[in-house]
Amino acid sequence: MTRPSKALIDLAALRQNYLTARNLHGGRALAVVKANAYGHGAVFCARALSDIADGFAVAFMAEALELRQAGITRPILVLEGCFDLDELIAAHANQIWFAVHQRAQIEMLEKAGLPPSSTHAWLKVDSGMHRAGFGLDDVKEAYKLLSRVPAVSSITLMSHFARADEPGESATEEQVKAFEEVTRDLPGDRSLCNSAGVLAWPDARRDWARPGILLYGANPLPASFLAQHPEQKLAPVMSLLSEIFAVKTLNPGDALGYGGTFVADRTMRVGLVAIGYADGYPRGVPTGTPVAIDGNASRIVGRVSMDMLNVDLTHLPQAGIGSQVELWGRQVDINQVAHHANTIAYELLCNVKRVPRIYTDQ
Repeated sequence: MTRPSKALIDLAALRQNYLTARNLHGGRALAVVKANAYGHGAVFCARALSDIADGFAVAFMAEALELRQAGITRPILVLEGCFDLDELIAAHANQIWFAVHQRAQIEMLEKAGLPPSSTHAWLKVDSGMHRAGFGLDDVKEAYKLLSRVPAVSSITLMSHFARADEPGESATEEQVKAFEEVTRDLPGDRSLCNSAGVLAWPDARRDWARPGILLYGANPLPASFLAQHPEQKLAPVMSLLSEIFAVKTLNPGDALGYGGTFVADRTMRVGLVAIGYADGYPRGVPTGTPVAIDGNASRIVGRVSMDMLNVDLTHLPQAGIGSQVELWGRQVDINQVAHHANTIAYELLCNVKRVPRIYTDQ
């Protein structure tokens, strides 16, 4: 018998979310498929988007080359830029765009001897996140140096938001203002919005968006914001599924699982589910974390093990061996699971492993 755990990936939902992002933002949008498309499978997702996406973005060159080798011909942007000369040459050979966020990368371009007007560079501005990018006092000089490199045909100016997922905070407005002031006289396209920027900050929308987590149906914004913006409904792309493969009755006082962290206070039926933290489900979720069993709401009880976990069947007399369990997906919001695990949906999706990915297009 095949182990029943799986990650069901809905490619139609992925396309729907991409179009939602691009239509909301306006202009063009790079679909961010770094980290194996946030755990969804980069090649499969890029192929599903290849007829509608304006391009793609990844973290580093190996991810870009994987897409090119899989036949993806749309533009690809490498967000971390090139680490060495070999990567720069590979980027040129494969028509890959790359970010330039430090002086050493400009010097590398100057020394590379690439053909004239053969490279599209994205100059990254540190508008307030203080991670990667040229500081505000250095942007104009960096732009001048980069534009003088014969190989550079065009420059897109970009930045990244630190707190766009906090609609009530002023940090994003301050970053937009700082970016505008320092780039006002510099030619080229602009790119500011990540997923939260697309959804919550209309004044930040420019030529190119870079939607990531929203493509996969996990909204990065607080529930209070979503309640006020029902038009921004996203379709979950991944449903993490398994089945109950054993049922046990607990008597009052029985302790369940490792550490005995859950003790029954009444007679209970519990189901043993074939999935655990080795599959990427978070070990640290407490009793009460939501699941759906044959479409009915229930909860996890006890500690998550490496290969299995327990769910409460007491109120579901019809559930038993073979009942389907959704850990997150269309019925169980992954953000709720992330909240119980004291993390974010990004991490949960990226951690999915060992379970087979089954692709559908419905």
